[in-house]
Amino acid sequence: MQAIVLHKIGGPENLKIENVDDPKPKKDEVIVQNKAIGVNFFDHAFRSGQYKINKFPVILGLEASGVIVELGAEVKDFKIGDRVAYINAGIGAYAERKAVNVYNLIPVPNDITDEQVASGLLKGLMAHSLLHRVYIASMVKRILIHSVTGGVGHILCQWAKYLNIEIIGTVGLDEKMDYARSIGCSYVINYRTQDLVAEVAKITDYAGVGIVYDSVGKETLNKSLECLWAMGMCVSYGETSGAVENFNLDELVANSLYITRPTLAKYKSNRVELIMASNEIFAALTKGIIRPKINNYKFQDVVKAHRDIESKKTMGSLILTF
Repeated sequence: MQAIVLHKIGGPENLKIENVDDPKPKKDEVIVQNKAIGVNFFDHAFRSGQYKINKFPVILGLEASGVIVELGAEVKDFKIGDRVAYINAGIGAYAERKAVNVYNLIPVPNDITDEQVASGLLKGLMAHSLLHRVYIASMVKRILIHSVTGGVGHILCQWAKYLNIEIIGTVGLDEKMDYARSIGCSYVINYRTQDLVAEVAKITDYAGVGIVYDSVGKETLNKSLECLWAMGMCVSYGETSGAVENFNLDELVANSLYITRPTLAKYKSNRVELIMASNEIFAALTKGIIRPKINNYKFQDVVKAHRDIESKKTMGSLILTF
């Protein structure tokens, strides 16, 4: 089969399409023929060396939607031809096929396209965790979402709007402001050119927000804390600007703040939770509650996709299709 192989950390040009051996299923695995593959900032972080890879060569990619083409000897609850997706099966999705343990398989309904799944499932599950599990966001009337037009951000924003939560969104480029408003932001701030803390204070009459969802990291985290009201929560779920180093807990003291660093792998590790939340995502997609903005690249254009996500000029979700 063809796969996108990384032999060493570095730029997007290090991603090479190569012929590799077809995967063979273990007794409790199936082989999924990928139809659409999600591209995430995690992939960029692994490729660039921000997150550590223990062994090379490696095939990146955390999620895909496709169809089962081969069964392991003990697989009973799935059959060849079933539509499935996966998000918690380890890296290796940047390929035509992947072996996936049945514990991590998510059945896909027929009224959802592979493109919708690859663009909306992993990011939707992260949004589900942020809105419903890390904290019940509907109990808070006002939130701040950083990078609101990004992969997780644009789905998080749409879902929060559906829950009637007032949203202040941030972007890194003025060109993204109109889209941010169109998906539910009452206010939009360019965190690179405007004074974030002052703007939030002005918008909220110095009351602040109850939750900040921060996927930017190094550039914004300390400012995010200043935007919270007393006993507010900072949810740091990404580091697109780099890792936060030497965080001082005393930053939380003045307003008795909370900070958490949730990961999807932990919040959706239980299979019952994974399937239940996935079905909520599929229902939200069907009803139009969330509408992923899809940037579709051909499999062979993976280098361009990585250059685009690295530039931070894209909005919405990036996927690879065959």
